[in-house]
Amino acid sequence: MAQWCQLQMLDSKYLEQVDQLYDDSFPMDIRQYLSKWIESIDWDTVAVQDSLATVRFHELLSQLDDQHSRFSHDNNFLLQHNIRKIKRNLQDRFQEDPLHMAMIISRNLKEEKKILESAKDTEQEREGVVSAMVVEKQKLDNKVKEMKERVQVADQNIKNLEDLQDEYDFKVNTLKNRENEMNGMTPKEQEMEKMTVTRMCLDLKTKRQEVVTQLAELLTVTQTLLADLTSEELPEWRQRQQIACIGGPPNACVDQLQNWFTSVAESLQQVRQHLKKLQELEQKLTYDSDPITQNKAYLEARALELLKNLLCNSLVVERQPCMPTHPQRPLVLKTGVQFTVKLRFLVKLQEFNYQLKVKALFDKDVTEKKGFRKFNILGTNTKMMNMEESNGSLAAEFRHLQLKEQKVAGNRNNDGPLIVTEELHSLSFESELQLNQSGLNIKLEAISLPVVVISNVCQLPSGWASILWYNMLTTEPKNLKFFLKPPQAMWSQLSEVLSWQFSAVTQRGLNQEQLNMLADKLLGAKAKRDPEGQIPWNKFCKQSANEKAFPFWLWIEGILDLIKRHLLSLWNDGSIMGFLSKEREKALLSGKCPGTFLLRFSESSRDGAITFTWIEHDVHDKPLFHSVEPYTKKELTAVSLADIIRTYKVMAAENIPENPLRFLFPDIPKDKAFGKYYPKSSETPEPMDMENGPEKSGYMKTELISVSEVHPSRLHDNMMPMSPDDYKALSQYVSPREMDAVANNLISEFGEFDIQMSAEFSDQN
Repeated sequence: MAQWCQLQMLDSKYLEQVDQLYDDSFPMDIRQYLSKWIESIDWDTVAVQDSLATVRFHELLSQLDDQHSRFSHDNNFLLQHNIRKIKRNLQDRFQEDPLHMAMIISRNLKEEKKILESAKDTEQEREGVVSAMVVEKQKLDNKVKEMKERVQVADQNIKNLEDLQDEYDFKVNTLKNRENEMNGMTPKEQEMEKMTVTRMCLDLKTKRQEVVTQLAELLTVTQTLLADLTSEELPEWRQRQQIACIGGPPNACVDQLQNWFTSVAESLQQVRQHLKKLQELEQKLTYDSDPITQNKAYLEARALELLKNLLCNSLVVERQPCMPTHPQRPLVLKTGVQFTVKLRFLVKLQEFNYQLKVKALFDKDVTEKKGFRKFNILGTNTKMMNMEESNGSLAAEFRHLQLKEQKVAGNRNNDGPLIVTEELHSLSFESELQLNQSGLNIKLEAISLPVVVISNVCQLPSGWASILWYNMLTTEPKNLKFFLKPPQAMWSQLSEVLSWQFSAVTQRGLNQEQLNMLADKLLGAKAKRDPEGQIPWNKFCKQSANEKAFPFWLWIEGILDLIKRHLLSLWNDGSIMGFLSKEREKALLSGKCPGTFLLRFSESSRDGAITFTWIEHDVHDKPLFHSVEPYTKKELTAVSLADIIRTYKVMAAENIPENPLRFLFPDIPKDKAFGKYYPKSSETPEPMDMENGPEKSGYMKTELISVSEVHPSRLHDNMMPMSPDDYKALSQYVSPREMDAVANNLISEFGEFDIQMSAEFSDQN
């Protein structure tokens, strides 16, 4: 498959890398239209031979002429215009230096190959990770299957042993009875009977040793499987849960974990039953060096210890503490607000149903209390675990817990070691399980991930930053002093977590272009592409970013809230470029058609704001860039961004207002990009008077329109004229002369503003 075709099949993040290769010096249009011819040339050779470069340059111009002819046949005037312009630009740039053009093409083709290889490696790596997970799961499934098969074999062998021992007892008793009768067997017959009994005794001893050996081997296999579950699978599940809590991929493997734990518990319980059966057989018959007598106590103790180890690790926090009012911000709890938390016992056996009473405790193991707040846990803090309320799993869900701060004199002062949102607290759960058969009481405990307790909802963003930082950098749930000396984060870690914050609440994470801009803000332009770049905690959440009056994270949080409230659909469909520097913005818009615009987030607004920038050209064809004052939540609450773009006008004295926005970057017609978000037809049915027809309201219809003032000198001859559609839309409300008069009066007083354009309802056309 042609290289250009392969590139177009890649994910958007790779296509954005391709987009960065092409600019005015060599437009992507040429790469698209002439892809087959371009890939047929050895540009590495052309780039070092001046005469050959000249030949290829003129061949390229000829290819463009052919393409122009094809567009002529299709009557595609716009594409003909673009091709002519591209050809003129190429002649201006490379007529005297065709080697430069060859070098650009050669470089771009090599970079394209690198992008393809990177995409292929990433895909293989992803497939490898998935494949490795599947293989590991299959290995555990095979181990569980082997364990169950060994249990069945042991069960059958014990039954055979019991039958053999019963037959042996019967034979011995029969022989004794015959010997007592005195009228029985001849000496030869007696000898044969004794030989038979002896042989049966040897078989019985061999069978006993075989069964004991099998049970020992079964416990060894079970111990290995248990070690895999408690030392690898369970910690990995907990780590995946941490990632899911901070917006990463969901952690939906608890059912599989439960199946494995339950299978091991069932097998250990069966082994213990087997040992009881052996004890019964021993009571009926034993002898010197009896393997049952010699190994019974050891095997029982070993099976019980394995079962105890399994059960002690089976109580887990299935769903971490979370306020129902903020489901995407778990582990941040507000005093006086109820929160939920769910526990599961991974060993799902009917005998444990309603046998486990769980109690919730707060900061149970906290030893350092000086300067830290203390809390009481309110609500129903004890629950019985059962299978009826949780789709068959043995679980308990606390739905009505809340925290209340203890008001103790001197409890906290300004000399405390940490601020409120850096204090980490612990929510633990205790239970006790009684194994009636052995008279053993097993203490069970589970602990949640550390939580941050806030007293005001305005502390939520900072509290969530602490949760992000902690769960990104450590897996130790009891490290409550983490923020006394918080470690630095690598950009490779933080960039992924930042992207999760967007994908968790929208359908799109952050692409590489957006992450580059954020790296620039945190690390500086020189270090932004270094995945090992270190970011201190203070720089992320406490210090002002780029000399602004607010920290980096609070800026991100404000933008997230803006997207959730007002821009979700536009963000999801990719209309908002969002994060890019002003320099990058100008680079992208340069060379685009007048009226091409893009949307980016303001860097100067803490609470989140969005602006658009468009390009024009002056009479000398020099690019001019215009950015509107950013729109905040206040403005977007009144008018949607799509409608602002639809009705936006620029005006100056003596000129008719016009909408300068024509194409969403790179070249999508404005109405095609945003048309589906425009309000429906404004001609809503009027109230009906049953006798006289439509009832007249007596009011004029209104619409909010954003208008920017420009100096008359900015409105030059080369500025984009209004389209017929623009005139038609404007004429719905007011005549041009009336518009001009109203606008001039308002501009003289307010500058940039929103105008309510009005037009009187009329039944006549």
